[in-house]
Amino acid sequence: MNEEEARADRDDARFGGGEKADPEERLKRQRDDLQLLNQVMRHDIRNDLQLVGAYAELLDEHVDEEGREYLDVIKRNTQSAVSLTTTVRDLAEVMLREDAEPSRVALDRVLSQQVEEVRSAYSEAVFTVEGSYPEVEVVGDEMLSSVFRNLLRNAVQHNDEAPPTVTVSASVDEGEGVAEVRVADNGPGIPEDQRDEVFGKGEKGLDSPGAGIGLYLVRSLVEIYGGDVWVEDNEPKGAVFVVRLPLCTE
Repeated sequence: MNEEEARADRDDARFGGGEKADPEERLKRQRDDLQLLNQVMRHDIRNDLQLVGAYAELLDEHVDEEGREYLDVIKRNTQSAVSLTTTVRDLAEVMLREDAEPSRVALDRVLSQQVEEVRSAYSEAVFTVEGSYPEVEVVGDEMLSSVFRNLLRNAVQHNDEAPPTVTVSASVDEGEGVAEVRVADNGPGIPEDQRDEVFGKGEKGLDSPGAGIGLYLVRSLVEIYGGDVWVEDNEPKGAVFVVRLPLCTE
């Protein structure tokens, strides 16, 4: 018996009587469970983490040099965990959707907002925007911001350079009817044989090295919008995440 069958049997048992649960009823129960998990993640766990971070800030003036090193570790990991709760929330929102159809989103607005938000959250990183953001509308919805937020965070969190540098550029190909956004970093890069795995599509799924659910969410959303995302080498080192999204037509 595989894990999916075992889970179905456990669900049947929860409905009692040893009878097989109606598939629609089981799906409703699973959605209710997911909504509850999402609520706990968004409120209880996130609030506790933010409280830890706030008290860590208050300790700044009360530790010596050795203690400051440990305090910095607490701060970094707390910030990373808070970011993770946001990603889990966004993934749950996608999973709870019921046939939501993408519409149109102003690419320049979403990109500029996310670059500024992530720049504020990671003061140790250097963010550069090449050129201007194209003033076009692409296929997407309110979750498109999560795509760029996760790519920008990933470029900093998995970077081994000091300082981590992130370069964002965007262009439009009217002939192909697409907009292309490139997020380049100066980190360790991603070996070619792992570039599909980092999106959670490879053999190791969400245990992919150096990635996690953030990149899984990125690809899931981009595919919903009818676009594509992939990884290239950066020069002289690092990785470039490329997102292509269809332009909205009249």
